[in-house]
Amino acid sequence: MSVASNVTEKAFVDRRTRDWEELDALTRKAHATRLRKLSSHEVARLPPLYRNVCADLAASQVARYSAPLVDYLRGLTASAHTLLYAPAGLSVRSTPQGMWRALRRGWFVSFPRAVRARWRSMTLAAGLFFIPLAIGAWLTLRDPAFAFRVTPEAMLRQLTEAYTHGFDAGRGAGESVMMAGFYINNNVGIALRCFALGVFGGLGSAFYLVQNGITIGATLGYVTSQGAGMNILTFIVGHSSLELGAIVLAGGSGLSLGWSVVSPGDRTRLASLQKRAREIIVIVFGAAAMLLMAAGIEGFWSASSAPRTVKFAVGTVLFVLVALYVTLAGRRSDDNGEGAR
Repeated sequence: MSVASNVTEKAFVDRRTRDWEELDALTRKAHATRLRKLSSHEVARLPPLYRNVCADLAASQVARYSAPLVDYLRGLTASAHTLLYAPAGLSVRSTPQGMWRALRRGWFVSFPRAVRARWRSMTLAAGLFFIPLAIGAWLTLRDPAFAFRVTPEAMLRQLTEAYTHGFDAGRGAGESVMMAGFYINNNVGIALRCFALGVFGGLGSAFYLVQNGITIGATLGYVTSQGAGMNILTFIVGHSSLELGAIVLAGGSGLSLGWSVVSPGDRTRLASLQKRAREIIVIVFGAAAMLLMAAGIEGFWSASSAPRTVKFAVGTVLFVLVALYVTLAGRRSDDNGEGAR
């Protein structure tokens, strides 16, 4: 191992030792007392410390650090994993009060705070998604053939036929379940690509945001140009605030991840990437939860036979609730004067 690698490993160990020691102490205490002696704060600390040591183990393996360090982290990860996911007795799930408190804080405080802390990346992601969406819709309304350049013609004609018929007859329960599963797979896949490809300096996230924006815009424009615009709007209005919002959040997280590589500050690029990933992982989890909710609405409500006015009313209420949640939830706990990329 080179001198440079030794220096890098030493800096890595010095920076992360405190968290490792805390997790080691908590897991030993928890295993010895079956969680009875852990406070609610200590229980809440276990999941984030476990996620961080998993990331540290992966980073140490990629960087080819010494075998003793990798073995130590592997053992620490295994010990914490056994504690958190044991089928009986030792799991954090056996303390519902602490778990519920951690879950409630994550959903109502940590997630919206993390989104607001990355407002620059989120604003850029929204622009990269919604501006191409508007352009794609406008160009297609002017010339419907434009949509064929970004979306297969056969799919567009099939969508147009489906939306022309409308949803007055609703959809069967079995078909709704199947479509909900399809929406989860499709939408989560889009969001994960928007996030994960941000590691390439943010360029991958930017590309997928623009591509999906212009594709969705062209699809909306084409269906509208064929006379089924109101039907497709009635279908998407109920779930669009959750679905499109989650894609933007995932893309914004990817852009933020990419910026940590482009501008690592006084850290190595690997350390900067690792730190940023720990900061924004809560946004990715939150976006995934939003996509699950959107898929449920899309599968069981959007294609239902409910009156158009009711669907627009529900969609409007959901949009307002999502906007208020992201901008106001957990604000009393916000740090003052901090704005991260």
